[in-house]
Amino acid sequence: MFSPPNCTVIPSSAPSDAGIAGAGVLISSSLTATIALLISASLILQSTLSPHSTSRPSTIRRKLLASYSDQQILIGITLQSLGLARSSHIIPYHFFIIWMLSLLSMATHNATLLALVQDFKRDWVLRWMRQGLMFVNLALSCVYGVVVLEGKRKGWEGTMPVGCIWAADSVAGSVEGEDKKVAAGGLDYVGTIVTIAGNVVVFGLATWYLQSRRQKWYRIVQLVGMLLMMGIAVGAAVRVFLLSQAFGKPDVQLSDQGEKQLGFGSLLGLLMMALPVISIIEIKRGEVMVAPPLRDDASDDEKPLV
Repeated sequence: MFSPPNCTVIPSSAPSDAGIAGAGVLISSSLTATIALLISASLILQSTLSPHSTSRPSTIRRKLLASYSDQQILIGITLQSLGLARSSHIIPYHFFIIWMLSLLSMATHNATLLALVQDFKRDWVLRWMRQGLMFVNLALSCVYGVVVLEGKRKGWEGTMPVGCIWAADSVAGSVEGEDKKVAAGGLDYVGTIVTIAGNVVVFGLATWYLQSRRQKWYRIVQLVGMLLMMGIAVGAAVRVFLLSQAFGKPDVQLSDQGEKQLGFGSLLGLLMMALPVISIIEIKRGEVMVAPPLRDDASDDEKPLV
């Protein structure tokens, strides 16, 4: 995993990786994100349209949302960490898909933050745990953005490991007379830089939203932020599906069709989606007690900050 990359030979094709871009991974990630975003939107709309409603608090939806959001951000951090650890073997195609999946997980987690911020503020452990996960995800995403930007500057070698971009000047040649470098236009540079800067700005706003005791324009921030996060999530998901071998057309020649197969590893992500349902059943039966959500207009004494 940590061996140096082979940057002397440009392969004509690269092997697929179902653990990164397989059909099961993409379906489970996008489906989990969709469920979490829809629940977040329903909670925000409910609190906006009926702010003083006396109906039963939505404990079940909030618990389900928190579970799916935690899954998303942990999967995003894990994928990014493994991608960096395998940079001497992973190709730009898979590297870019990991980056897009991390943006999907970031958008899902931030949407959850918008909907459940009062619950997180009540428990300082939950609040700082999510703050830490947000920072780790931001740091990894920025590293990915810098690597992608450097690759676009020097020209990606589509079938060579990502680690070779730092030694791109020493790599020369072609395969059967065809240049394998993927040139980047000005729009690619701008898009990558805007994405990196946007991640930093969103992290700053999310930190303020999570840690601030008194917030102005609370409803506006919720609604605008929710629309923004849904836009980021949809954009990242569409980009991944169009680029993937399983559902679209990859920009690199792959030597096999492994990413189209639904093996055990690919199905494991789908099976993991059933775990939060078990907790929901326990809550419904009264076997597990969950504190009701705080009101959006709760006093400062009800929202302790440590």
